Amino acid sequence: MRNSSPVLRSGLTVAAAAALPLFPAALPAVAGPGISVRTTGSTVSVTTSSCTQINGSWGSASLLTSSQGSFAQGRQVTLSGTQVSQSAAWSGVSPGTYTVIVVCSDGTTAGTQSIVVSTAPSPTRSPSPSASPSRGVMGGVGGSSTDYGTVTLVAGGTLVGAGLLATAWYLRRRNKPYRL
Repeated sequence: MRNSSPVLRSGLTVAAAAALPLFPAALPAVAGPGISVRTTGSTVSVTTSSCTQINGSWGSASLLTSSQGSFAQGRQVTLSGTQVSQSAAWSGVSPGTYTVIVVCSDGTTAGTQSIVVSTAPSPTRSPSPSASPSRGVMGGVGGSSTDYGTVTLVAGGTLVGAGLLATAWYLRRRNKPYRL
């Protein structure tokens, strides 16, 4: 009976793997080239690599507010760029939710993406620096001010894991009676 369990498990695994192509919704969708939209303060920029140049034009992009429904109603900007990447930008955009649509010069839509432009954080006054004490510890900086790299974190995790394993081994050996 013990030998049938691994066979049964491997049979179920093979059956599940064979059923995956039958359910395309379970597989992750492959994203096309599309567009990439970013905000920096009150500036919205869009980048794509989907358009081709026709008669000296790459196409145009439109920034629509939530009340606008078509490409023509938005703030339109002509795409500029190279064969590798085309881009457009809008400055002075007020806070709110917008939709960016890019239409290539051949009439195809390169992509549509919604973006939220938030208010710029207001500058805050920082307290003036005070003179450091002549003696004593400068508290407040702590160890959190250093950004440790991946290698340091992995090495630390390995040391912690080794310590846990050594502790478990020691306690297990301690519980066993001595055998002669």
